[in-house]
Amino acid sequence: MQASFPDTVTQTAIADLLPDLVALRHDLHAHPELAFAEHRTAGIVARALTELGLEVHTGIGGTGVVGVLRNGTGQGSIGLRADMDALPIVEASGVAHTSTAHGVHHGCGHDGHTSMLLGAARHLARTRRFNGTVNLIFQPAEEGRGGARAMVQEGLFERFPCDAVYALHNWPDLALGSAQTRAGPIMAAADRFDISVRGRGGHAAQPHRTPDAILAAGELVTQLHTLVSRRIDPTRSAVLSITRIEGGQSHNVLPASVTLTGTVRSFDADVQDTLEAALRQVAQGVALGSGTQIDVDYVRYYPATVNSAAESEMALAAANAVGLAASVAPAPAFTSEDFAFMLQRRPGAYLWLGQRRDEHDAPLHHPSYDFNDAVLGHGVAWFCALAERALPIAGSAAD
Repeated sequence: MQASFPDTVTQTAIADLLPDLVALRHDLHAHPELAFAEHRTAGIVARALTELGLEVHTGIGGTGVVGVLRNGTGQGSIGLRADMDALPIVEASGVAHTSTAHGVHHGCGHDGHTSMLLGAARHLARTRRFNGTVNLIFQPAEEGRGGARAMVQEGLFERFPCDAVYALHNWPDLALGSAQTRAGPIMAAADRFDISVRGRGGHAAQPHRTPDAILAAGELVTQLHTLVSRRIDPTRSAVLSITRIEGGQSHNVLPASVTLTGTVRSFDADVQDTLEAALRQVAQGVALGSGTQIDVDYVRYYPATVNSAAESEMALAAANAVGLAASVAPAPAFTSEDFAFMLQRRPGAYLWLGQRRDEHDAPLHHPSYDFNDAVLGHGVAWFCALAERALPIAGSAAD
């Protein structure tokens, strides 16, 4: 599909950016880089911002880049964030700009996010219809490695003050031309657990001589999957999934150890507390009943992404102003997002930007996924509208 732009933004102002942005997006897609290894991508971003005359800072949180664009005498500031990393997936999209790095794939559309924010930088730098400071934040390592946390820990908001911070994510579940967000939780907290079950191992024909690690692991699978339905108030939301079980190498040997890995997703800290405590209790009980030794490693790696109310309204208003069909999301998603770390430090909002072409579109994190270039103009316009509304020039009126 040909790239498009919102009707309510000056068409020539956005449209003349799109061919270059499409070419850039395809280049980034063809050269994906994993978390904290986005050296080529960061270099492209830094050079582009420098050419626009921005104040450019690199190496923040590893490979993060921040471009600072100032205009007028206003003391207000806004942060606009895009993520840059790809996923460890073998691409199967079949597009002409397919990945040249085997086993690395922009399967979440961060190539599109980076291109949109660079497009917004170009548009804001030449139009300058804002009064204050726009901090353009290009973040590494969103995919499970906490690049946002790294940037925050290295003083992101102390070095680049932001009254509020905003981000978007392309959303294949929503039709092209639409957008959604909501006040409060928009994405879930993500926890990971690794459970080690140890017996002594032995002959499968003599199970009475060793604690059975496989039997204990099976009991754990059954009991852990009752925790959400039996420990959490039915009016609250959570998901617990066991995603990997490993143990044993032969049909006639009881293995000495079995490992289980899984994830817990929730939106409230007290639900997180309840589920972690219950998981540990179940593990202790199964260990006692089976005679095995069970150790639990439980990591809360991403908190819930929680939008502030005023900034959520701002995000929807900006989306409507640029011609998107914007609405309040009926419910949060159980996927997670490390933009949560930025929202813990500053008010802000995270927006889902529709990009669905039809029912055959591949979902996020799929080998056949490819970002829809037709949404590039919408993202550029939304970022720019946020800056212009948050940092208005005296005497100007918002749409």
